Amino acid sequence: MTDKKQGAARRRGAGKWLLGAALAALSPAGAMAQQKTLYVGMNGGEMERAFTQYVFPDFERANDVKIVVVPGTSTDVLARAQAHKDKPQMHVMFLDDGVMARAISMGLCEPLMDDPVLKELYPTALMKGRMAAGIDVGMTGLGYNTRVFAERGWAPPTSWMDLADPKYKGGVVFQSASSSTFGLHAFLMFNRIQGGGDRNVEPGFRQWPVLVGPNVREYIPNSARLAEMIQSGAAEIFPLTPTAIARLKRRGIPVEYAHPREGAVILMVGECVVAKNSEPELSQKLALYLLSAQAQAKALEWAGNFPSNKNVQAPADNAEALKRFQGYMANAKIVDWDPINAARPAFNARWNRMIEH
Repeated sequence: MTDKKQGAARRRGAGKWLLGAALAALSPAGAMAQQKTLYVGMNGGEMERAFTQYVFPDFERANDVKIVVVPGTSTDVLARAQAHKDKPQMHVMFLDDGVMARAISMGLCEPLMDDPVLKELYPTALMKGRMAAGIDVGMTGLGYNTRVFAERGWAPPTSWMDLADPKYKGGVVFQSASSSTFGLHAFLMFNRIQGGGDRNVEPGFRQWPVLVGPNVREYIPNSARLAEMIQSGAAEIFPLTPTAIARLKRRGIPVEYAHPREGAVILMVGECVVAKNSEPELSQKLALYLLSAQAQAKALEWAGNFPSNKNVQAPADNAEALKRFQGYMANAKIVDWDPINAARPAFNARWNRMIEH
């Protein structure tokens, strides 16, 4: 072989080696692929952006890991976890508390490791058996139309039983308990006041048509129309969360939150480590980090999440809202989702037949 041909062969060999090295770096066995990836199922939109930009990066840097969000509603995320339960595609998932209870009952969650950070949480934020914990704690209480109340000289509501006050006849707007967590929470609190419990809704169904039903202007499937109904004066009092009230107020809607003396009902977004996932230790580490005061302070500042960790120090512009929220937590109530979920199809059918007929 001539020198010229030998040189060309060497160059071809070197080119192949460089191409091979580049491909190796991009392959799972390559150096670039040594960084692990964790997949987190959670709501998309504003929450995904806030967590991706401000909450996850500290953990990613400290653990040389990439976190990828798998966006969807709680129901979507649960369905995905159930469909791939034998070979999970997610490592951690965020679900509304009622949906989380279903996920736990299906065996889709691993218990959280016992860790000191769990003692920093509100007791109501830790689900049974450490199977999940809240990362965003909200609550359903009462909202009221400040313009109507001022015009009529009414004091703000103070009790769930204000829904039954005859002066609000035609002014109660109630989200359907068969399709809305707000409506379900309010009905369950009314039921408790009437002597029932989460396993016994007979008192609520018996007394609702007599006490609250006559006041209800309309049962709505969700809260989408509330702003318009408040503006028109059609909605005077209704179940809602402090967070939702704050969003309406920022839009100039005349509304305020009233905390019932019997307590508001915890409405929590929880997290759990997905059972049988491919990175159990790293998944546990991420879940515990997300419960820390450090992570939750950023979630409060950038995502508007109310923390489950009692040690969170709020930024100045969030301090007053956080202080009020901590006061509301003093008598907050939780519901027992296991019997509620088990009886939900029959409950929904009965509600639609008896209440919204």
